[in-house]
Amino acid sequence: MAMTTGGGGSNMSEINVTPMIDILLVLLIIFMVIVPVTPKGLDALVPQPPKNPTQQQQNDRTIVVQVIYRPNAAPTYKINQDDVAYSDLLPKLTAIYANRAERVMFVKGDDDVRFQYIADIIDIGRAANVDHIGLMTPKIQEGQ
Repeated sequence: MAMTTGGGGSNMSEINVTPMIDILLVLLIIFMVIVPVTPKGLDALVPQPPKNPTQQQQNDRTIVVQVIYRPNAAPTYKINQDDVAYSDLLPKLTAIYANRAERVMFVKGDDDVRFQYIADIIDIGRAANVDHIGLMTPKIQEGQ
């Protein structure tokens, strides 16, 4: 049995990169698993202000459902400017969107209305086969 004691007398040190590569691969797998799990919110369409503010665009194809706040009572509802009872919302929206190719609806709520009532209108719109439901905000209304 022979033993060698190193040849030329110079010390040679090398870094062992195998553990570093293992750690890198584990981190890569962790990030690949975490990224697709991020939650996706509700897609909301917001009407854009007109490019020319002096020009009034009156579009009868636009359907706006308003939720009007009443203190200590259930809110009232309007489709465009027509008063509608809550029980009549689904039949009226179904009739409106029965022959339309473009199924877009906007929901406008007063500042003091609870979001539960807005969510109910969104659900009614989905039940009436509305494809895109947008939310109107006060900032957009000021620009018009």
